[in-house]
Parts: sequence; structure tokens; C-alpha cells
Amino acid sequence: MIIENVIAAFDIVLSVKTMMLMAIGVAGGLIAGAIPGFTIAMAVVLTLPFTFSMPPEQGLATMVSVLVGGLSGGLMAGILTGIPGTPSSVATTFDGFPMARAGKPGLALGLGVWSSFFGGIFSAICLVTLAPQLARVGLEFHPWDYFMLVIFALTITASLSGKHLVKGLIAGTMGLLVRTVGEDDAAGMARFDFGSDFLLSGFDFIAVLIGLFAFSQLLSDIRDPEVARQSLSERGTVHAKIEHLNALKELAKRWTLVIRSATIGVFTGILPGAGGSVANILAYDQAKKASKNPEKFGSGIPEGIIAPESSNNAVEGGALITLMALGIPGDVTAAVMLGALLIHDVVPSPNFISDNPVLAYSIFISFFIATFLMIMMQSVMLKVFVLVTRIRMYMLAAVILGFCGIGVFALHNVTFDLWTLLWFGILGFIMRQFGFPLAPMILGVVLGDIAELNLARSLAITEDLSPFFTRPWALFFLIVAFFSALFPLFQKHRSKNKWTLFYLPCACFSMAIPLYMMGGFPRPIIAVLVFLFGLYTLLQRWKSGWNLVKS
Repeated sequence: MIIENVIAAFDIVLSVKTMMLMAIGVAGGLIAGAIPGFTIAMAVVLTLPFTFSMPPEQGLATMVSVLVGGLSGGLMAGILTGIPGTPSSVATTFDGFPMARAGKPGLALGLGVWSSFFGGIFSAICLVTLAPQLARVGLEFHPWDYFMLVIFALTITASLSGKHLVKGLIAGTMGLLVRTVGEDDAAGMARFDFGSDFLLSGFDFIAVLIGLFAFSQLLSDIRDPEVARQSLSERGTVHAKIEHLNALKELAKRWTLVIRSATIGVFTGILPGAGGSVANILAYDQAKKASKNPEKFGSGIPEGIIAPESSNNAVEGGALITLMALGIPGDVTAAVMLGALLIHDVVPSPNFISDNPVLAYSIFISFFIATFLMIMMQSVMLKVFVLVTRIRMYMLAAVILGFCGIGVFALHNVTFDLWTLLWFGILGFIMRQFGFPLAPMILGVVLGDIAELNLARSLAITEDLSPFFTRPWALFFLIVAFFSALFPLFQKHRSKNKWTLFYLPCACFSMAIPLYMMGGFPRPIIAVLVFLFGLYTLLQRWKSGWNLVKS
């Protein structure tokens, strides 16, 4: 029966019309992702009306193609111009843009393309094999757990700040403050609006993001007349050919990083509301913490591109897992996909795959095929984008700023968003000049709403604070947050102080407790294995006489 359903799904997806629609969808997604301010969600929303007259399998295959293309399109703008095309490609710019400026845009783009591809394939495999099982993890999360997840994510500020920890904390706090302007989502109270209707609606996230990254970068690039008259290709050797072979060699050396980052992406996608912007930064942070040379991150190293791109392309596979198995959209784009299913009288549920097998398998197959189409089409389109580096900076800056303004205004057709772009662009320029990192501020803006909303929900359910520390997932993220915040200190004193020898064993012992509390069958076993690994590490260090080994 399964084989018959799979064959029927292949017949639909591999038809000439469906394949043409998928190719158009991937191309449209790549273009949408590459335009700063034009989000993936917007591209999927614009695609939705065109699918009304299509059969469900064909319409959803088209929308999945737009989704896959959009996830990879953001790396083009991020690597070549330093402006993330989508919020889920923010961390890609941290090392992608410096590598492009160092004369290696072909390698940077190749790393981004292939990382996206392998992240998408890994996500598709998880979607096919683990949908019902992994989706149930999302159901276990309550407001206390989400709040602690955000607290853990906020500790990333320390590692994103590098040597400027205090400045990074100030920037992160500013990002959280920006998110408090406007109406409170939980209580509906006006805050920091000063009687202005525009401030009452708050600052649009995309306008803030583009202002901080794009406008501030453009101001930095053209403030020197000599530099403004040069093109990026005059500052380094730019090859129009994407270095696929070199990129694949680099990925082969770091295949464990690809799998780890893609796993982070899938898990983040399963959690409703987290999304690619969180997964992108989380994967970058974990890559930096696991690296033997964390100080090189931000200077243009392969790991800084591989980790975020593998992660953000794996997010939507996780989001579709939750959507198909439980009917819970993991993010905005998945919510639009849910709307498409409901329009075609299909209601996602735990029985979705058994009740609509052909439709379910057609979504699986289209996700795989769209990922392969993405690698083929992006390779052609990126050659065009590399040519952008030959344009003089002052001309390029004017065009980019024009597109940024159009993209921001098109979101809500509100002129206040253009002023937001200007104000935060100037703020970002000033922060750059005084050595403040912008990444922690973006992190604060991304996570501020999620933290506040879930804190309000938690306190609305009960004023008792104990669930923040007694619920297994909340305790797990609290422990991970503590050791994550301590990690920069551990990294600084490793090989110098003996207390660092106890860091890993203590982390293992601590994390084993909430894992064991989760109950069931697999997680207590994982808890025991984690505890035994910590014990083994401790015994090995005891046998070595507590010697500090330099790494």
C-alpha cells in the first residue's frame, strides 16, 4: 500500500506541469530571498492565490519550492553586500561578507550553496522518517519552557560579543528595549509610544534589521570618497566562477559541523515560534564554541558560513514535521502552508499521513526535488550576483539603498518604516564607529517578543515561579544557559586553571538530571549515557593527575 501511494505521489510531482511550476517557484524564492526586506513569508503569501485552482499536491509542491528557494536566496545578498536578504541569513553575513571582501566570494558562495543543500537534504530525511515522533516533542513545550529557551539563546550574546563583552551586553539590552516600544501583545497596554500612533505599532523588525546592517554598512563603505569610487573587485581578486569543488572539499573536512548544525535547525523548526532567525544564530554560536580557534570567527572562515546555512535550511523541514503531524505551524511560512491545506479541505493531524498518504508523500518528494532544483538554479543565478562586485561602491550603495527602501515600504505601506530604516541605520553606523557589535542587538530584537510573551503567559497561568525550575525542559534550558554563559570564561582560562577540568563533567552531570526527569523510554537512557560520559571524563582527568593539557 505504501509503495502504491509513493508511486502515485511521484506520478503527480514528476509531471511536466508540476516540475515547471516547481522550477518557477524555486527561482521566485531565490529572488525573493536575495532582496533585503522581501521575506520568505511574503513570497509564500504571494504564491498562495495562484495555487487555489491547482490540485492540492501540485499547489503545495509549488509553495514548498518557493519556501526552499527563499531559504537559500538570503545568502546571496548577505555574502556579496553584507546585508542579510532574510532574517534567517543574519549570521551568514558575519563570516560570508568578510570572506567575499578578502577576495574569495566564489568560495563563500559555494560554501553557502552546498551547506544549504546538505542542510535541506538532512531536513528532508528527518521529515520523512521522524515526523510523528519529533513532532510530539513540540507538544511538551509550555510557556515556562519557551521562556527558558529564550534565556538560553540570550546567553549567546556573550560569544557574539567577542572581546567586547560589556559593549555586547549593552547592545543586546538595547535590542530588548527596542522590542518593548509599542503595544504589549499580552495585555494590550501602550508602552513608550509618547502619544504617537506610529510608535504605538512598534518598530518593524525587518526595518530595524535592514537599518542596522544595510544602511550602517553603506554609510561605512562610502564615507571615504576614495573607497566609494572603487568596486569590491578592486579590493581583492573576484572570480565570477563559484568554487564548487573547493567548497565541497571544505565541507568534507567539516561534515560533523554540517550534521550538528542541521540537527539544531530541525529541532528549532519543530518548536513553534522559534524559526530560522533563532536557528541561524544558535548554530553559529555552537560552531564558535566548539571551534579550536573561536577568535577567528567574524574574519571570514568556512565554519562561520557552513553552520548557519546548514541550520536555516533545515528549519523548514522541522516546521513541516510539526505542521503535518500535529497541525501546529512552526513559523509564519508554515502557517501559510497550513492555510493552503485548509483551503483544499485538508486538516493536518496525527493521522494526516495515513488519511492523506498521496498528499503527504508528494510534500516529502517535492521537498527533496526542490532542494536539488535549488542547487542547480542557484549556481546559475549566483554567477550573475558575483558580477555585482564589479560595480563602483557609490553606485552600488545607491541601488541597494533604493531596494532596501522599496522592500521596507512594501511590507506595510507605511512611511514610518522608512524613518525606522534611517534612524537605526544612523544608530548602527555610530555603534560600528565606537566598537559596539551589532549581532547582540539583533539577537535582542529577535528574541524580545518571544521572551516577553511567554513570560506573560506563564504568570497568567500561575504566579508560582517554581515551574521555571522544576519543569524538565525549563530546567534543561536553564542549565544549558548557565554553562553557555560560563563558556567564554572557560575558554579563556582553559589550559591555565584547574577548575576548567571540571567544566565538562559538571555540565554532563547537570544535564542528565532534567533528561532523566522527562521520563519515557529513550530519554532516561540518554541521561544515563550523558552521566556516564561525564564520569568517564572525570576519571580520565583523575588518572592523568589533573594535568592541564594545552589545546
